[in-house]
Amino acid sequence: MSEKLDKNQIKELLPHREPMLLIDELINIKKLKSATAIVNVRKDSFFVQGHFPDEPVMPGVLIEAFGQAAAALTAAGIDKETYENKLVFLMTIDKARFRNPVIPNCKLELNIEAIRSHGRVWKYKGEAIVDGKKMADAFWAATIVDRKK
Repeated sequence: MSEKLDKNQIKELLPHREPMLLIDELINIKKLKSATAIVNVRKDSFFVQGHFPDEPVMPGVLIEAFGQAAAALTAAGIDKETYENKLVFLMTIDKARFRNPVIPNCKLELNIEAIRSHGRVWKYKGEAIVDGKKMADAFWAATIVDRKK
């Protein structure tokens, strides 16, 4: 596995597509352990439109970006045949804290870590960083399920 995945490689792992595919890159990948997802937050990003129009900020979709990053990390680390026809679904979100607003035209870094797995259930933690400043953090769980045919 490479230590970096571009958007096209992420699309091979996740079912999400534009505009809902939020992560642009996955870097610093440590197989099934940790990675950093890059989200280029732009003024024309769909989730910013109409969200505080005079002072746009990234809304709670940031939590979805955490989930996508974790799903990509997990999918990239699992044997392709094992992961084929599977999806990673978000189950719980715990202790999510929005510390500073994420303003458009920035590079948002999502540092995520898989902290435990038990069968099909995985637990993660993550921090959202812009220019070295913590913007948000959370813990969450996801499960791997069979994709419906």
